[in-house]
Amino acid sequence: MNSFFEPFKDSFLIKILLAIILFLYSLFSNAQVDKNTEVYKTLKSNDSIIFERAFNHCELEKLAPIIAQNFEFYHDVSGIQNREAFMAAIKNNVCSKPGNYARQLVTNSLEVYELKNNGVLYGAIQKGKHKFQEKQKGVLNTVGIADFTHLWILKNNKWVLKRVLSYNHLPFSE
Repeated sequence: MNSFFEPFKDSFLIKILLAIILFLYSLFSNAQVDKNTEVYKTLKSNDSIIFERAFNHCELEKLAPIIAQNFEFYHDVSGIQNREAFMAAIKNNVCSKPGNYARQLVTNSLEVYELKNNGVLYGAIQKGKHKFQEKQKGVLNTVGIADFTHLWILKNNKWVLKRVLSYNHLPFSE
């Protein structure tokens, strides 16, 4: 018995149409959120709290409210840290010499992907690249670049950073 699709199996037009439909479905089903959305803007602002406020200016009191109690940080050079170790590392290393270190988000590298459960937003993945600077002869020079991936969870209408992957640390070259 011939199936309904038998006459179409060799049709080039049907194959092209099917490929276009599948491409469009994958494009829209897992796309990053637009840079003008509230989720993107909020998480970019939170990135600024972590790095501009806490890392670059040592305002550690701004960091604690957005870090989850069960926070985990995975670094390809310095290993695994929990919340307490992560905050202590910033305080005791970066902030022991304020102004000697800085981090900059690489322009246009930030991407945000929503996580939903049955259509309800519960979290987001934020990823990008960042450059690290170190003061040398009184001037901040870019010395490294790396990738990062953050897992943010929306808890009681507040975004908290639960997991961080910091990887692919390389010396910086233009």
